[in-house]
Amino acid sequence: MTLAIFDLDNTLLAGDSDHAWGDFLVEEGIVDAEEYRLANDRFYQEYLNGELDILHYLGFALQPLASHNMSELLAWREAFMEKKVRPMMQASAEDLLNSHREQGHTLMIITATNRFVTEPIAEALGIEHLIATEPELVNGRYTGEVAGTPSFQDGKVVRLNDWLDAHGQTLEGAWFYSDSHNDLPLLKKVDNPVAVDPDPTLEAFARESGWKVMSLREHGVR
Repeated sequence: MTLAIFDLDNTLLAGDSDHAWGDFLVEEGIVDAEEYRLANDRFYQEYLNGELDILHYLGFALQPLASHNMSELLAWREAFMEKKVRPMMQASAEDLLNSHREQGHTLMIITATNRFVTEPIAEALGIEHLIATEPELVNGRYTGEVAGTPSFQDGKVVRLNDWLDAHGQTLEGAWFYSDSHNDLPLLKKVDNPVAVDPDPTLEAFARESGWKVMSLREHGVR
């Protein structure tokens, strides 16, 4: 098995699904608009700066899941997919996925964004294997807590290693595509790291390291 692993937000998607979910909750009047928007934007900037306290953020991000029943959440998620996610999906990303499928590679998304938000996105992209931050679910209702290790920064390596052990696989020949310097711990672990529309920190590191740098927004190599 050769793994082709993809970050989701700002890599396969032309935008950030986690931040967009927060915007959707605000626009639909599900959360307090001003307070939630300010916090959502602040956490996103901390993520971009590499300063995010992931557990503090998840305490904020998972609270709306705990505050509503599953039927409401699923209806909102379906609307979110149509309004926010599908406009972020890129034909160039689908071409990239298909190129790995044609080589017989096993496709995986690994993302810090929680499974509730990302599971239907992985399904829409036709990717079977998803490692995402797991919101705790008890008796069919979210608790607002995290189950296990969040798949963020070094946590992506931890979660992927757990997956490899469970499936009797290795990272030999693996690819990993990401836009973010937050993913350097995993990018350094694979044989084929690729910086996709990278932030300045990742782009500088990738070029210094001789990694491939590409754009799905421009559909080409930079």
